[in-house]
Amino acid sequence: MSKVLLVEDEELNRVLVRAILARATDDTIRRVELVEAGSLQVARDALAEHAVDLILLDVNLPDGNGLSLAADLSDQPDRPQVIALTASVLPHERAAAMSAGCDAFLDKPYGAQDLLKIIGEHLP
Repeated sequence: MSKVLLVEDEELNRVLVRAILARATDDTIRRVELVEAGSLQVARDALAEHAVDLILLDVNLPDGNGLSLAADLSDQPDRPQVIALTASVLPHERAAAMSAGCDAFLDKPYGAQDLLKIIGEHLP
């Protein structure tokens, strides 16, 4: 079973992701174990406790920029895939996410199919 870390400070967005995953038609996605973090520090603590396959990473968090976590993980050989989630659609934001070590970028607000597609493409 795959494990996904959702780093998102907005509770409503976490509820939305949980609902989308629970209703996925793909068994692999529907059965992922979801670990949630509402801040960078909680995300770092979760990564110290759990080996995850994928991180859904909000960029703007109350205790910093989520891209710093992606950058910290980028040099690890067995690092999880990282998908940046942000409401910013500016080209330089996308470039910053990719240069920080993210594997993909998804604009908010996103639809269920877009989220499921990108997760499916990046789960092992």
